[in-house]
Amino acid sequence: MRVTASELKQQIAACTICAKALPHDPRPVTSWRACSRILIIGQAPGRAVHESGVPWQDASGRLLRSWLSVSEESFYNNRLFAFVPMGFCFPGKGKSGDLVPRPECAPQWHELILRHLRNVQLTILIGRHAQDRYLGDSACENLTENVRNFDRFLPDYFPLPHPSPRNRPWLSRNPWFEEQLLPQLRRRVSSALR
Repeated sequence: MRVTASELKQQIAACTICAKALPHDPRPVTSWRACSRILIIGQAPGRAVHESGVPWQDASGRLLRSWLSVSEESFYNNRLFAFVPMGFCFPGKGKSGDLVPRPECAPQWHELILRHLRNVQLTILIGRHAQDRYLGDSACENLTENVRNFDRFLPDYFPLPHPSPRNRPWLSRNPWFEEQLLPQLRRRVSSALR
């Protein structure tokens, strides 16, 4: 029996499938409505997002909003944007940053959520984990090539690097991203929000 969007959100909020692997209590962070127009599939919440419960409410989110050229008000309007990360809970810290997303969430929840998202005009895949899952065999050899060849995945997906401050060296090495790709991304976002 198909669950309603409201029931599904309650089930996700109560999810504990990765509890034993987390350094804290689970706190799944997603945001979506059936009418959302842009779907952002990211990695996993960071510590700040874990504490606030608000997706992308950190330095990465500020940079992402500038990449998309949208206001904070629009970004957090779930009629416009849906946020469905690969891992719904903060996975904890590792030696060189946050740990990778927990593997349980996407197989457990993504398909159920996507069935409810009937108005999505643009799906943005942020980071290698989201791209590996959704681009599958059509993915390029690495994230840089996925992003550079974004038009190969349209209209289904638009791959992006993670907007983490830790990725500044990547942005410096790839000036084409800001010069050539961001204008294309902004046009697609603007069109999807019309």
